[in-house]
Amino acid sequence: MAVSNSCSIFLLITALLSFSSITTSHAARSLLQLPNLPTIPSLPAIPNLPAAATLPPLPSAASLPTLPTTNSPLPSLPTLPSVMPKMTLPPMPANIPLPNMPSLPNIPTIPTLSPPPSN
Repeated sequence: MAVSNSCSIFLLITALLSFSSITTSHAARSLLQLPNLPTIPSLPAIPNLPAAATLPPLPSAASLPTLPTTNSPLPSLPTLPSVMPKMTLPPMPANIPLPNMPSLPNIPTIPTLSPPPSN
């Protein structure tokens, strides 16, 4: 039942995609069968732009003003009050008895045949 249902969904999607491509191919064919369209006239050539004016030289590093330097420490951040109370767990008892774990039973091993030694 599930296989036939998924197969029918696949066939439905394939059919929808093939029908949608029919209109695309029909439109492409009709565009190819149009008569020759008039050509677009070429744009006039762009005239040569004037040469860029020369820029003044950049100031040297010696002529720039110096920034003030201060060695004052930064102020410390204020302490934020706690919004929620801190939850603490009760202390663990010092001697916790661990549960006894059952031991695994001895599983008999199956003898294997080893190949004869090669000389």
